[in-house]
Amino acid sequence: MGEWWMWLGFFALVLTLLWVDLRFVGGGKSHKVSLKEAGAWSLVWVSMALLFNLAIWYWVDVNMGREMANQKGLEFLSGYLIEKALAVDNVFVWLMLFGYFAIPAELQRRVLLYGVLGAIVMRAGMVFAGSWLIEQFHWILYLFGAFLLLTGAKMLWVADKEPDLANNPLLGWMRRRFKVTEHLEGERFFVWRDGVRYATPLLLILVLVEASDLIFAVDSIPAIFAVTTDPFIVLTSNIFAIMGLRAMYFLLAGVAERFSLLKYGLAFILMFIGVKMLLLDIFKIPTGVALGVVASILVLSMGLSLWVTRKQAKSAG
Repeated sequence: MGEWWMWLGFFALVLTLLWVDLRFVGGGKSHKVSLKEAGAWSLVWVSMALLFNLAIWYWVDVNMGREMANQKGLEFLSGYLIEKALAVDNVFVWLMLFGYFAIPAELQRRVLLYGVLGAIVMRAGMVFAGSWLIEQFHWILYLFGAFLLLTGAKMLWVADKEPDLANNPLLGWMRRRFKVTEHLEGERFFVWRDGVRYATPLLLILVLVEASDLIFAVDSIPAIFAVTTDPFIVLTSNIFAIMGLRAMYFLLAGVAERFSLLKYGLAFILMFIGVKMLLLDIFKIPTGVALGVVASILVLSMGLSLWVTRKQAKSAG
């Protein structure tokens, strides 16, 4: 897939949606986004992704037949769900970073703006690079599979451990490289004092957010290649999942503590996708089955999280 006009239309749609996201989600000025507002915008972004998927299905149905349309529709939906699920872990990291630096909710908007833009650019570059590598070297899919399997196992191992931000190498390098103000200076990343440029804590967290985007992109892109190697499906499903990331952040910010077991579910999803990749030329797990497994793991981990949280609340009461 991917006629020139489809790529052109998709990028035009992305630019339009980005403008809407940056202009209206979180507003044009600093303010705390309510749970209701975040939920409404999350519903908008999910609906846009499903409508785009329907458009893909209809075009393929008319031009390539119903069987191919169903296949491409499932591939897009699977890629979208996988990326959306893995993005939750990214959101948890953002929450931890904002908490560590004590960034008020009304000042998080600008950092998240650059965070989402950076995530889109990095993922687009990795999709095209990954597509080229797979086309040239089919065996690299096995490396992707092994990487995802090990990443999932590592995620299980460190799920209960809190990152030591105080000794973070990147944060330490930033503090050595720049003079840093003790307090926030509104939404500014730099300020001048007596002719000397100072970085603000907001710049430090921006760099850490972009670094986390890069790390999660390295995980998520190979995961979608386990579903399909069609660059158009990989990129569009990935970008649509990222488009609503700011709204999802504000939605989860108030309820993140209720999903304590979700990281385990995401680890098992990565491990399952890794196994699927390693078995690619031995036993090809159907896309529909993979979609069902990923959705089941996600729902089960969320349900168990809510059950455990409710049980702990009753015990504490």
